[in-house]
Amino acid sequence: MTEPASKAPRVIRLAADDNVIVAVDQIGQGASIAGVTAQARIPRGHKMAVTPIASGEPVRKYGQVIGFASQPITPGDWVHEHNVAMGDFARDYRHAEDARNDEVLPPELRATFEGFVRPNGRTGTRNYVGILTSVNCSATVAKFIADAVNRSGILNDYPGIDGVVPFVHGTGCGMASRGEGYDVLQRTQWGYATHPNLGAALMVGLGCEMFQIERMKSEGHLVEGDHFQSMTIQAIGGTKKTVAEGVERVKAMLPVAAKAKRETRPASEVVLALQCGGSDGYSGITANPALGKAVDLLAKHGGTGVLAETPEIYGAEHLLTRRALNTTVGEKLVERIRWWEDYTTRNRGEMNNNPSPGNKAGGLTTILEKSLGAAAKGGSSTLRAVYEYAEPITERGFVFMDTPGYDPVGATGQVAGGCNVMCFTTGRGSAFGCKPTPSIKLATNHYVYETMTDDMDINCGDVLDGVSLEDKGQEILDKVLKVASGERTKSEDLGYGELEFVPWQIGATM
Repeated sequence: MTEPASKAPRVIRLAADDNVIVAVDQIGQGASIAGVTAQARIPRGHKMAVTPIASGEPVRKYGQVIGFASQPITPGDWVHEHNVAMGDFARDYRHAEDARNDEVLPPELRATFEGFVRPNGRTGTRNYVGILTSVNCSATVAKFIADAVNRSGILNDYPGIDGVVPFVHGTGCGMASRGEGYDVLQRTQWGYATHPNLGAALMVGLGCEMFQIERMKSEGHLVEGDHFQSMTIQAIGGTKKTVAEGVERVKAMLPVAAKAKRETRPASEVVLALQCGGSDGYSGITANPALGKAVDLLAKHGGTGVLAETPEIYGAEHLLTRRALNTTVGEKLVERIRWWEDYTTRNRGEMNNNPSPGNKAGGLTTILEKSLGAAAKGGSSTLRAVYEYAEPITERGFVFMDTPGYDPVGATGQVAGGCNVMCFTTGRGSAFGCKPTPSIKLATNHYVYETMTDDMDINCGDVLDGVSLEDKGQEILDKVLKVASGERTKSEDLGYGELEFVPWQIGATM
């Protein structure tokens, strides 16, 4: 009896003029695929050349340049960092040429979810009480207050409150009192203090720090009352007195926060943060473009999708400027790219410091390749606004926020801007959660979904098996609306979210 022929490894050619293909399955050395013979083993998610590429010539994937051959590459070669390098190339931004009038459904046809309507009219998807800190010196006291309330059992009397969360950080003093670093921290603190996923907030300071609470209240027009209060350790009289006072203040806030009840709200109130971490060679093929389809659907229902991580759209920004609403929006994105080029240069870094070792093990070779896949999270809708880090997000539809690519820092900025739900794609298996904004984890492949099933909410690996991006996008949007209505995510069940509050620290620590 003859043995059945083994199944040929699957491959994908993402654009007609690509000179590489992507291995869906591992390709063994000597295998004949797409008319060429593999000259080496090609790991899953990695690239194989299908045409000769001379030294110095561009390597193309997605129909775009992802790098340049650092040595001659022959058909069948494994294409990765040993034979591909970064290089400068011209990008024609062509602002707004692909802008369009995106369809937005009339209110009566929009999807809905069950959310918390706040006094200012914004809608939350969770109902936490937050304890903010103006400086690292008050971090321990904030944690003591939260722990005391959470251990007391009093929250059992308030099932509509999701918990008391301390948002502590490592800065707030030893910094300049003016400039980028201070402005970023102030916007972040203001954004959390007024976030729609918080039913109430208490801010705790030391008293003598550079980041003064009274200044933040004045410049941010924050008024103390039932939903927001502040105090300092020095004014109250030390650690024990401040903890006791803080516990009493939080207990008084609980019935105030508990008054909020879920009610039917339109999907236009969803502000969805788009994140990716631990990316791999499948990210730009499965989870990211599927999330992009969900963003297009959300925009159609009047909602907002917020792409971020500026270093991870580097090399793909020209595709976004073409979708900009107008030249002003496109030029603002390019200005942020130029800022990053200067920022990395003056700190003796480089934009291609990204991808990480894990990204490379998963098949990504350069930041250009990673960026082209990451930008797919933004779908195809018109880019309507570009925001600086932690700026309040006011425009609906598809927008961009300037943040680092480091996930906790980027996510913190998006949440501070008002994002009330998050979708987080991962190909290597990122362990991440976020409070007060629930994070939905999307696995790019079956392996990560099955091996990290306690962390992953949606498996996008079935896109490789024939599920359409459109169907997967609808599945993602349906999940977003369920989570917005109170369904818990895997990271919430695991208890993630407190330590992932990481404001972007810019400037010297003095």
